[in-house]
Amino acid sequence: MTAATHRRIAELRAQIARHDYRYYVLDDPEVPDAEYDRLMGELRSLEAQHPEWLVPDSPTQRVSGQVAAEFAEIRHGMPMLSLENAFSDADIEAFDRRIRARLGTEHETLEYCAEPKLDGLAVSLTYCAAKLELAATRGDGATGEDITANIRTIRAVPLQLRCESGQRPAPRLLEARGEVFMPLAGFRRMNAAAAAAGEKLFANPRNAAAGSLRQLDARVTAQRPLAIFFYGVGQWQDGEPPPSQSTLLEQLNAWGLRTCPEIRLVSGVAGCLDYYRAIGARRSELPYQIDGVVYKVNARSEQQALGYVSRAPRWAIAHKFPADEALTVVRDIEFQVGRTGVLTPVARLDPVQVAGVTVSNATLHNMDEVERKDVRRGDTVIVRRAGDVIPEVVRVLPERRAQNARRPHLPATCPVCGARVVRVEGEAAARCTGAFNCAAQRKESLRHFASRRALDIEGLGDKLIEQLVDADLLKTPSDIYALSAATLTALPRMGEKSAANLLAAIEHSKHTSLPRLLNGLGMPGVGESTARALADHFGSLEALQRASEQQILEVADVGPVIAADVRGFLDDERHLRELARLRHFGLKWPEGPATPAKSALHGPLAGLTVVLTGTLEGMTREQAGERLAALGAKVSGSVSKRTRYLVAGSEAGSKLTRARELGVRILDESGLAQLLQGKPPP
Repeated sequence: MTAATHRRIAELRAQIARHDYRYYVLDDPEVPDAEYDRLMGELRSLEAQHPEWLVPDSPTQRVSGQVAAEFAEIRHGMPMLSLENAFSDADIEAFDRRIRARLGTEHETLEYCAEPKLDGLAVSLTYCAAKLELAATRGDGATGEDITANIRTIRAVPLQLRCESGQRPAPRLLEARGEVFMPLAGFRRMNAAAAAAGEKLFANPRNAAAGSLRQLDARVTAQRPLAIFFYGVGQWQDGEPPPSQSTLLEQLNAWGLRTCPEIRLVSGVAGCLDYYRAIGARRSELPYQIDGVVYKVNARSEQQALGYVSRAPRWAIAHKFPADEALTVVRDIEFQVGRTGVLTPVARLDPVQVAGVTVSNATLHNMDEVERKDVRRGDTVIVRRAGDVIPEVVRVLPERRAQNARRPHLPATCPVCGARVVRVEGEAAARCTGAFNCAAQRKESLRHFASRRALDIEGLGDKLIEQLVDADLLKTPSDIYALSAATLTALPRMGEKSAANLLAAIEHSKHTSLPRLLNGLGMPGVGESTARALADHFGSLEALQRASEQQILEVADVGPVIAADVRGFLDDERHLRELARLRHFGLKWPEGPATPAKSALHGPLAGLTVVLTGTLEGMTREQAGERLAALGAKVSGSVSKRTRYLVAGSEAGSKLTRARELGVRILDESGLAQLLQGKPPP
């Protein structure tokens, strides 16, 4: 009987794996859902009776019951590189010419493997002896986060590769690379359910997929409708991969690693462009979001001959679709107040669909931008989601301007608290002078104070801060340390356990560092890197408080405006009282002697000031800044005459203009790659 039960368990696992393959990979189920559920129920029952036979790759074990404290870092065996982008037919023609010239085949037509460029999250899955061992995010390309527990919940991911008799066995170690995404139908269902429950909606499927994969509790991820397509490999131990990109994808699919059904072999530039236009015409009909197509030289021998540049393969390119645009009308222009009191004009629009998302607001950045574009209330405008994400007003159509269209004016007083609004000469930003008396600034300042890069108070999120401020329980950061269990449990939806966890996190945050404290205080112009520079230079808060404006100006990366703002902040009696109150509640930070040249003594980039702007392809600006700082660079938030390099990603704004005015050397991401290797461009 025991042997028969053991065989039945093995049969059930094999049947369920087969049904998963036919359903999720081939899209060709052979049994109804009820039969699948019956098989799964039988397997669960038998495993419950015989827990000694439970194995990690059983289909019943996709969701673990444990909640991770954090994601561990994983170093990729081979870097996960990004792709160069193309935006026009001419860019693709130039790409093809470069490829043929390098291969010495100028007069031949190359074969490319073309596929949609999914708008999801790149991941790497490692299989050892055909079993899933590890899954990681792309991260910065060299290091990602361990998301194995979450990846295991995705039904389209095989826990064990299919290696049927007669087909090629999987290598001893296979690192498969793919894109996790959320199908549009699942995204809509999930948002509809969230709306019905009064919960926050996801902005788009990409954000939903990324947020789902980064849940510390895999059981939450398991409830999200995630899917995956595989597009390539990293490490491959034992033998060689198939001889072409297309045959590699066929092999991955045979092993159960689902590939995109829209993949096609095309011939030359003409084939690439025909594919691009055909997919573009069908883009709105696809069951998932794409933002372009990818072309890869098909022959692996040619890929190897072409090789790589610092951050991308020479043999592949992403042909991006133009950002979607739409016409709409500006119904009003309002001013939002941020953490530092900056007033940002925001266009309130007639709702319009742009790239599959309803857009009703668009930032206008500052009054200089409003005046440059001449945006008025009542104007008809073209709205674009820059990079398919950020809504912006591209331009006004003056020929459609109504006679009663009104120019917006900067308010003299804050729309939230009524305090005076000032605009410093030479600055684009206008600021509310209300400081913590302004509810908008108060909320944003408290969010910043509790954020991961400042005091790192886990559990004190946006919604709770809003609730506490609206209830007049939080006015300044020190009020956080006066919160009690009785106060917290009196709030709606706040139980005793949640209150206890938050109070423990608040207590833990009392042991911080001087850079984190200076960053968290929210002094104008003082972000993470400047806070670190001030702490390194003065060594203690008392020394900084005693310093004159001229002495603060001696700190690397601090200009006259920031020096004046820091000195003004520290001279304000309200801020002095706040610092004293933080100390009273037990906030502590290690202090030491002043070390003015501390950060300049180490690293190949010592003495260089670098500014990052725009969106980087390979990593976030925060990640790039941390890596540059580790090499000795000073990473500044503003451009000045001391700036050596400005690294400009896509959608770079006023910092790029300022750098050009000052003659600062501007680098693209290939220049950033040189910096990250400790080799400053000449």
